[in-house]
This record gives sequence, C-alpha cells and structure tokens, in this order.
Amino acid sequence: MIRSAARRFGIMLAAVAATTLALSLLVGVAAGSSVSRSVSVGYYCVGSAILILGFFAGNRGPVRQKGEHGGGGFLLPLPGRMLRWASPVEQKESISLSAIFVTIGFVLIALGVVADTRYNLF
Repeated sequence: MIRSAARRFGIMLAAVAATTLALSLLVGVAAGSSVSRSVSVGYYCVGSAILILGFFAGNRGPVRQKGEHGGGGFLLPLPGRMLRWASPVEQKESISLSAIFVTIGFVLIALGVVADTRYNLF
C-alpha cells in the first residue's frame, strides 16, 4: 500500500514539475530571460502558490454546509443556511490534502533553488 501511494505521489510530483518546467521555459523565452532564471522563478512561483493552497486546505474548519446549495450571504448568515460538523473521514482527508500540497510546494521550491545559478550550493 505504501509503495503504490509513493508511486502515485511521485507521478503527481513529476507531472507538476514537468508542467512547471515547460511553462517556465515558454514564458522565459518569450520574455527574453535566461533558461536557468526562468526555470528557477517558475519553480519558486508555482511552489509558493501550492504552499499557500496547502495552508488554506489544512486550515479549513470542522463545519461544512449541509447539502449542495447552502443559502446564505457572504458576511451575514441568512435564514435557511444549514451547517453540519465534518465527519472524521472528511477532517482526515482535509489534513492529508494539505500535507500533499505542502510537500509538493517545498519540493518545487527546492528544485528552484537547485536551478538557480546565481548562488553556489556547495
């Protein structure tokens, strides 16, 4: 089970990293930037955005809407808005999703550091 989960995570990480690499190269060439600079900035930006997503996914509260259409306003709850407590499975899923996002974000930022030629790592 752990082996298959690690394989799926590796595939997901490789797909995100490859897509980021391709888009970074495309934007870098269009902007006239160097390859290493465009790749490192691309990894930094996408990694940071995924870290932020992970933060918000993990900080979701234990209250969920009942049903698909919750009535209510943005700031003031209107009558008809019905809430429920999230099940333990939903809470665990929220934390697991956050952990995946944070890990992928950190790995992409680390790839950006490796790709950045302005600084020597060793």
